[in-house]
Amino acid sequence: MTATDNGNVLTSTQTIIGQALKRLGYTEEMYELLKEPMRVLTVRIPVRMDDGVVKVFTGYRAQHNDAVGPTKGGVRFHPDVTEDEVKALSIWMSLKCGIVDLPYGGGKGGVVCDPRQMSFRELERLSRGYVRAVSQIVGPTKDIPAPDVMTNSQIMAWMFDEYSRIREFDAPGFITGKPIVLGGSHGRETATAKGVTIMIREALKKRGIDVRDARVIVQGFGNAGSYLSKFMHEAGAKVVGISDVYGALYDPEGLDIEYLLDKRDSFGTVTKLFEKTAITNEQLLVQDCDILVPAAIENQITARNAHEIKASIIVEAANGPTTLEATKIVSDRGILLVPDVLASAGGVIVSYFEWVQNNQGYYWTEEEVHEKLEAMMVKGFDNVYQTHATRGVDMRLAAYMVGVRKMAEAARYRGWV
Repeated sequence: MTATDNGNVLTSTQTIIGQALKRLGYTEEMYELLKEPMRVLTVRIPVRMDDGVVKVFTGYRAQHNDAVGPTKGGVRFHPDVTEDEVKALSIWMSLKCGIVDLPYGGGKGGVVCDPRQMSFRELERLSRGYVRAVSQIVGPTKDIPAPDVMTNSQIMAWMFDEYSRIREFDAPGFITGKPIVLGGSHGRETATAKGVTIMIREALKKRGIDVRDARVIVQGFGNAGSYLSKFMHEAGAKVVGISDVYGALYDPEGLDIEYLLDKRDSFGTVTKLFEKTAITNEQLLVQDCDILVPAAIENQITARNAHEIKASIIVEAANGPTTLEATKIVSDRGILLVPDVLASAGGVIVSYFEWVQNNQGYYWTEEEVHEKLEAMMVKGFDNVYQTHATRGVDMRLAAYMVGVRKMAEAARYRGWV
């Protein structure tokens, strides 16, 4: 998923889906079916705040397409959540599941709120209220939520408990990203970062660069960005730049990642401690490095700064960090771009593993999870890279072609188109 330089993620996602379907020889009818989610629910959630005042929150759940199987996707709590964003993210989840060959369509949820301004108990009431509002259209064989931006395993636990009360049976497969003691999977918390690490390794192979010689910039120091910085540091790479919402740190000799991880707060902020030496996020993106990993928010690499990117490899850990115009610019410059729908698939892969384990009541070790994750991520990368090379298209379009094919074929066999 990406955005045009005017910032509309839904429009640009639809544009690339249209191009991918055309390249694959599908009809306009297939595009009409897949360009929008089949179902979008808007809900209003009343929550009694700690001061006794009732505040009403707006939430969404989008289910893109269930031709392949139940829909799957996270729930984000963020002040900037919009219906168009949730729609685009559900389409993006469908593509991601198609790329790594999971038996799912895409789903996505969101609530317009700022968790940083809410107490623990207010967050619990909101989480339970969201589940009550969407309970009719979700479930272990219908639509399976998961954590996303500013949600975590505790929020998933509250949602799981609320769903179990409503349905009056224990349904661990209803939601993934749960704590281990409630049926969560080993390796889930680090899954997205592990997947991105595997993608960086595969991209470095294509460029003939040893990981121990690589200089990495990670924009974003939340869940994915912080674990990714840790994994790259442990692999011997030099992490020369990191950032959070307040600013960025850059040192060509390499940053002390262990120290920064120790000092970060629960929302991934650390640069406030270094106000005198911090630079801006915009400045960080154009610093000298081999690998640039946007792991924060969308629309970070645009037509304005794409010409100045010095990295030879961009691996998108965030959703839609590179606009369509910027994708063309960096691809034309010979930069290898590993798109978000491939690079960040580790999270949904291990969510799938959690769902499988819940359904069969048998749980795997962390080593087994990592081994299976590795195999699926490498296969996904190889398929996208091969499509890129043989079809002569950029990596983003190649990923969309691989991702949309399974869904389109399932819809065709069902007789929908």
